Amino acid sequence: MSSRDRILGRVRRALADVPDDEAAYEAYGTAVDRGYARAHGDRTTEQTVDLLAENLADYRAIVHRCTAEELPELLTRLLAERGTETVLVPPGLPPHWLKAADATRVHDRAASTPHELDQVDSVVTGCAVAVAETGTIVLDGSPDQGRRRITLVPDHHICVVRVPGQVVDSVPQALERLDPARPLTWISGPSATSDIELDRVEGVHGPRTLEVVLMSGE
Repeated sequence: MSSRDRILGRVRRALADVPDDEAAYEAYGTAVDRGYARAHGDRTTEQTVDLLAENLADYRAIVHRCTAEELPELLTRLLAERGTETVLVPPGLPPHWLKAADATRVHDRAASTPHELDQVDSVVTGCAVAVAETGTIVLDGSPDQGRRRITLVPDHHICVVRVPGQVVDSVPQALERLDPARPLTWISGPSATSDIELDRVEGVHGPRTLEVVLMSGE
């Protein structure tokens, strides 16, 4: 008897006392109470944004705040301080965001190899939504974010979050805004891992440095 036969046999025995005409689980609708809390506490919009900034920093992301008018200058400064010579640009990134940057633009191309992406100094993207309670930013592959791999291979990622429009309190609220059919990337701080002795190593599965810009006024 194969492993498959054993498993199916156990399933049949477990269902032996279930009437053939019993309705499927989904037909019951309210079989399980799904009245989960959608947020913890009652926060103002300002408090929600502050919580996001606090939790992003707790995950060792570098947080900046600016207005829409200040964004081009801020991005130029951040790239210059990093010594960025090449910056990867998603196809739908607003052109004026990097209008003053000196770095050479590298466009998101399907033909780019991981080795070529690894040579890029920085990547600048927008985001789909940001979750205050968990300090998480979510990318969904929209034009201002590009392919998933462009935010996983370069060592430095600058992500712009539109405040308050893209900020939500909780994961349930974020899920309501996201399309599960899209390639979702959930990011809580720079990529990091720890060995059995809890020695932290950053940059293992993605960017070693994550900078998040909370941009208001757009």
